[in-house]
Amino acid sequence: MTTHEKLIALLDQHQARYRLMQHEATGKCEAVAAIRGTQVGQGAKALVCHVKGNGVKQHVLAVLPADQQADLSKVAEAVGGRRASLASPAEVDALTGCVFGAIPPFSFHPALKLLVDPLLFERFDEIAFNAGLLDRSVIVNTHDYRALCNANVVKIIQ
Repeated sequence: MTTHEKLIALLDQHQARYRLMQHEATGKCEAVAAIRGTQVGQGAKALVCHVKGNGVKQHVLAVLPADQQADLSKVAEAVGGRRASLASPAEVDALTGCVFGAIPPFSFHPALKLLVDPLLFERFDEIAFNAGLLDRSVIVNTHDYRALCNANVVKIIQ
């Protein structure tokens, strides 16, 4: 199954309240928010990070509102590491099956820990994100996402 198929199956299985949209492929948060008819801050930006330090090498999927910037030192600290950097395109593909910009805010890989900044849950009733493909988006009820994502919720924005 593709990441897109896994995502839709998960949402359907748990009867999440969501809408699936097909649109022009774009990797820019502002452009895709305009296409979706949502606020930029409703976007769930998902960053695959490589974390090192304290004898630890791990990968984290850091999810935050698209109108914010990740603090990579907070990402590293949240999982007991010292340094975090963005993963390479090869690592992103291996861990998510997606290209940059298409990564949904769910981890379907056991080696990819999910961290979500609490601000994502606080401002909007719905969040939006690319659904594993650059030309497909999901707009989902925020409470349903929080119940399904099984993330560690920790402040990771600047």
